[in-house]
Amino acid sequence: MFHIARRRDSFSQAQIDRFAGLATSTLGHFSDFGAIASLEPLHRPVRLVGTALTVRIPHVDGAIIREALTLARPGDVLVIDVSGDHRRACWGEFRAYAALTKGLAGVVTNGAVTDRETLSRLTLPMFAAGTSPLTTRSLSLEGEINTPVAIDGVSIAPGDLVLGDDDGLFVVPPHRADELAEKALAKQQDETRRREAMLAEHPEWLR
Repeated sequence: MFHIARRRDSFSQAQIDRFAGLATSTLGHFSDFGAIASLEPLHRPVRLVGTALTVRIPHVDGAIIREALTLARPGDVLVIDVSGDHRRACWGEFRAYAALTKGLAGVVTNGAVTDRETLSRLTLPMFAAGTSPLTTRSLSLEGEINTPVAIDGVSIAPGDLVLGDDDGLFVVPPHRADELAEKALAKQQDETRRREAMLAEHPEWLR
């Protein structure tokens, strides 16, 4: 049986825009909560910013992912929790095409993917635990959409902000967003000034 909860739109576009230029490592200077370092992007450089549409699948059955793609809106990040089955690929080429058609901001899963060579050439930002030739099945047994999931010890609620770049992922809940953005923006602006000054003095450091 599928359980599909109501979506949560917890962030304004203005709040999302504040995070658009922030590095995950900058946020990691201010919080131990929210960092995901165990997943790898399928291509680099990569930049992902959007709000979580969460999906939980029961190991072998990936049928509810199709339902999630139907419900998805532009700017969503599809976050798929595979319930501990890291051997099976829950994501592949044609699901990625569906995500691109819907205008998703990206895909994050603690499971595996298949069709890696094709996925690595697409513009869709994707993070996964690895690759596998073994795939999920479409059995329609059970699954959940828009309920809390967990990846790498990080709890992700529907509507949370998800950021991704070459260093990893960071999840920001609504109640921490404004404070984290304020601190991270100030730090990043200061680092930009210091970096420009040093490189102006030592242009030979750049390739």
